[in-house]
Amino acid sequence: MAAQTLRLATWNVELSRKGPGLLLRDTLRGGDPQIAAVTRILDAAQPDVILLTGVDWDLDGRALDALNATLAQPYPHSFAPAPNTGLQTSVDLDGDGVLHGPRDAQGYGRFRGQGGMALLSRLPIEVAKARDFSTLLWRDLPQSAIGRAQLSDAAQAVQRLSSTGHWDVPLVLPDGARLHLFAFAATPPVFDGPEDRNGWRNHDEAAFWLQYLDGALSDDPPDRPFVLLGDFNLDPSDGEGNRAALHRLLRDPRLQDPAPRSAGAQGAADPAHQGEAALDTVDYEGPGNLRVDYVLPSAVLFVTGAGVIWPSPEAPLAEAAARASRHKLVWVDIALAP
Repeated sequence: MAAQTLRLATWNVELSRKGPGLLLRDTLRGGDPQIAAVTRILDAAQPDVILLTGVDWDLDGRALDALNATLAQPYPHSFAPAPNTGLQTSVDLDGDGVLHGPRDAQGYGRFRGQGGMALLSRLPIEVAKARDFSTLLWRDLPQSAIGRAQLSDAAQAVQRLSSTGHWDVPLVLPDGARLHLFAFAATPPVFDGPEDRNGWRNHDEAAFWLQYLDGALSDDPPDRPFVLLGDFNLDPSDGEGNRAALHRLLRDPRLQDPAPRSAGAQGAADPAHQGEAALDTVDYEGPGNLRVDYVLPSAVLFVTGAGVIWPSPEAPLAEAAARASRHKLVWVDIALAP
């Protein structure tokens, strides 16, 4: 019997609207070109499991259910607890002298759940054993850099580490074994001042996984294979940010980097950039193309393929990929035991 292949993916779909309920409205009434493009890409990529980031959350999951229903083969399982985006703190976190702004929330957001994240899966999700670390205070992370971010005492007392969320979600494999997904979406290391608040937070959101794997947190890491995936919001070579934790993750012997590539990113290379253009996953104006979205399986897993849905301009999916999001879907195939 041949080994089965499992396709895991992450994608910042940028399905965020300016107010609560608007994503659900746009999805239900049909005709939205961005949503149609997202659907087309998901139908073409056919991941078995996908972490969607940059997607608006609501309490009953209605927007996610509506998006799922647009797919040719909707996913039977989902996981989408409340994110930190838009969760107000009643503290002037950004120091602008005004309360209740989008940057005074635990994660940037004009409303609760704006630009959250969600997991869709064809495999059963062991929800009862999922771990949500999103309430961890930034200052409580071992070796935290919060002291460098010049936050007030009041801000340090309430500021969570996760701008969106940090999850450890077990999937039930066909043979009954478990595969853990370590999922997160980090804040961009920009849109702040000389204190570099977002830069240090972005660093520590990635460093969380190093602490978790080292057993430095109150919860021990699982003794099972895992895949770390999400929008790290940081490029290994180009753009802004503190790359120390990212570099440690990419070089950690417990992880492997399949280095997914695309012809579209290679063709759109930024001449001034240092990193390998084919690895880029987002098409930004200003900073240019960057690699910010990752799928990093644990070293014990056997990778059979990897890629980024960034087609060349003449390819059939090129228009849909451009219309759906500046970010591109990143996928990795792993072999499961027969």
